[in-house]
Amino acid sequence: MLSSEGLYQLVAIFGGTHGNEMSGVTLVNLWIQNGKEIQRKGVETKPFITNPRAVEKCTRYVDTDLNRAFTTENLSGDDLPYEVQRAQQINETFGPKGSPEAYDVIFDLHNTTSNMGCTLILESSKDHFNLQMMHYIKKAIAPDSCPVLLTEHPLLKYSTSRSVAKHPIGLEVGPQPQGVLRSNIFESMRLVLKHALDFIELFNEGLEFPPCTVDVFRVSEKMDYPRDTNGNIIAMVHPNLQDCDWEPLNPGDPMFQTFDGTTIRYEGAGTVYPTFINEAAYYEKQQAFVTTRRETLAAGAIKKT
Repeated sequence: MLSSEGLYQLVAIFGGTHGNEMSGVTLVNLWIQNGKEIQRKGVETKPFITNPRAVEKCTRYVDTDLNRAFTTENLSGDDLPYEVQRAQQINETFGPKGSPEAYDVIFDLHNTTSNMGCTLILESSKDHFNLQMMHYIKKAIAPDSCPVLLTEHPLLKYSTSRSVAKHPIGLEVGPQPQGVLRSNIFESMRLVLKHALDFIELFNEGLEFPPCTVDVFRVSEKMDYPRDTNGNIIAMVHPNLQDCDWEPLNPGDPMFQTFDGTTIRYEGAGTVYPTFINEAAYYEKQQAFVTTRRETLAAGAIKKT
């Protein structure tokens, strides 16, 4: 079945949602100074620093995580922390969230300390436009890989800054330390954005994209580090698992290693694919990694009306 959609004219690129993730901060600041690289025919692309105070301090956030702040309650509250106030301002500028006036597409640029490569983040398995875009990007950068992380989950709600848009897309590129700019990571992020914007331009010009399938990794469970009764971490990510994002973790495989060298093995019911392994920013969230399960999503054909 062919899905007919209108023009995608309003596009934003967010950098600095986390102020110490330098690839997005640097690219967005570069494009604010000269946006020729990101302009496409018939599309208004706006580069935007989402958390300027955190960028100035080169820290993840000032009061609270901006990328978890876009809840219904926060967007309508008063007397709130800086990032929540910022979420309200972003919602007013690029939304309102869930409204016909909201931006068509928002790309939110992130870095990770985990060995995730170039990862596209999809929020809805039924977003055929985003699925088609991701299929296009994956083909364009092949043979390099570009995993797709599907965050759709009945119990895990992320309330991201990009969720203001009709079609939110996260881009997570690593490994890169916090507060550091690595040229290969910078250029990988830049290339993915190029192909994404090319796709939007082609769609707007009337190109029909036939049905396709996209392999994704659906978020399953957040895994914490082993802890003692006082909540202190008592084990590290096992060497066999470290840096092995997207690789299979089978029942019985090493998962953690205690400080005295004891191996703790994975006891799940079946094979999972961990990611965000040993992410530095997630220690405060009590998360050692996220398990995912592989599945294939079908996207219908799309064409501009």
